[in-house]
Amino acid sequence: MLDDIPRPGLWKRLLLAAVLIVFAAAGATAVAAFHEIDKVVHALELGPELKLGRELAETDPGEPQTLMLLGSDRRPRNNQEGAAGARSDTIMLVRLDPDKEAIAIMSLPRDLKVEIPGRGTDKINMAYAYGGPKLTLRTVKRLTGLSINHVINVNFKGFWRAVNAVGCVYADIDRRYYNDSAEYTYIDLQPGYQRLCGTDALQYVRFRHEDTDLVRSARQQDFLRMAKQQITSSELFEKRDRLLKIFGRNTTTDSDLRSRAEVLRLLKLVLGTAGLPIREVHFEGHVGPSYVEASNEQVQGLVSEFLQVEDTPGPRGALKPQRKPQRKRKRHTPDEIGLEDASAFGEEQALLAVQAGAGGSLPVLYPRLRMKGSLYIDQPRVYKLRAGGNRYGAYRMVLRLDFGEYYGVQGLTWRDPPILEDPSKVRRIGKREYELHYDGDRLRLVAWRTPKAVYWISNTLLLTLTERQMLTIARSTQPL
Repeated sequence: MLDDIPRPGLWKRLLLAAVLIVFAAAGATAVAAFHEIDKVVHALELGPELKLGRELAETDPGEPQTLMLLGSDRRPRNNQEGAAGARSDTIMLVRLDPDKEAIAIMSLPRDLKVEIPGRGTDKINMAYAYGGPKLTLRTVKRLTGLSINHVINVNFKGFWRAVNAVGCVYADIDRRYYNDSAEYTYIDLQPGYQRLCGTDALQYVRFRHEDTDLVRSARQQDFLRMAKQQITSSELFEKRDRLLKIFGRNTTTDSDLRSRAEVLRLLKLVLGTAGLPIREVHFEGHVGPSYVEASNEQVQGLVSEFLQVEDTPGPRGALKPQRKPQRKRKRHTPDEIGLEDASAFGEEQALLAVQAGAGGSLPVLYPRLRMKGSLYIDQPRVYKLRAGGNRYGAYRMVLRLDFGEYYGVQGLTWRDPPILEDPSKVRRIGKREYELHYDGDRLRLVAWRTPKAVYWISNTLLLTLTERQMLTIARSTQPL
């Protein structure tokens, strides 16, 4: 499923496209503009070389290229053979084609059921454990049929160091994330809009306890989208030397990306696609107890979208059981669009928020409607958010759908948080003016402003709620 995410600048497009190597890649483009290609080559030479044999494809200058980006928790032996416990946590393909109308990216679920050459059926991330980047490359090529031109393997230490280097990221956290057992990585994050730095950011994007691969990929995409709203080209340019050093020390690449000619060639291709938006092919498959499964027909359909950069409408995925399609009909009442009256529960949440310290400069608004089958999770979080030397009042109400997704209501006295920059459109309904923020054809967030604060309704990470449902919930909000 392909969603259009506009990117007004080259830096911001690279931020999403390159995922874990984004900051340095953006900085690399900056230094390239100043004829300092040798700095980029030197940075790439800081890490060992990936020995991939003849698995990579060659193209003529100016022709499209496909890059495979790997994010892993540790470096395999010789960057070729597997290492005990090492797995590719992220496998992403990036398509740079100046003849298309967008840059395409596609993430492969780590639990995707595949045939690993010489190993049989297993999860795709096990290819990295068995044979490092080389076997992962062979597995991805066998699965997709794509020719791949370059491989960039990034250690996660580079991610949190880069996040700190750019001043951290304000993120909209959909629910409480907590784990203190040895089985999964430690994490303790409260819900609500907040600033994430270093290890907190890494724990958030890598969280997999109680989650599926589809939700996890959506969370990573959402974090990167929020990061791109806050990091400007000038900031990246000013910090380019530090970012290049982080990039080089935590990255391994194929041998071709260690030559001035090939680095310049690739950067020229990136610059040639500078005016294009980025679109993500969202992987579609069936989430089972052990694997994410997709038929060959489904995979080839996704590959076609990746190569052709075609839009496919709908949410990022579905956790709830699939239902048979029904005839379309006009729906007007809340009941007909899957909502129910929950005024008493919403008022109770508002009272709890006031008791916890909200109110005054932050009037508490609560929704009278909610999705059918959804429940409020715990009491609302009331907290202070620091930004630019100021402290702002905030609260978050969290609702859980019966199939394990979360949406919420946010109130904040910070009048211009980055998350509300550049709304896709503005609609006046009644006495309110709503700011609509889309991800492809889905409404990701609907916000409105009062003299004292801003408020918004956040969709689930898989963008399950429809535009009509979100707007109706927003319109149902009222003060205590």
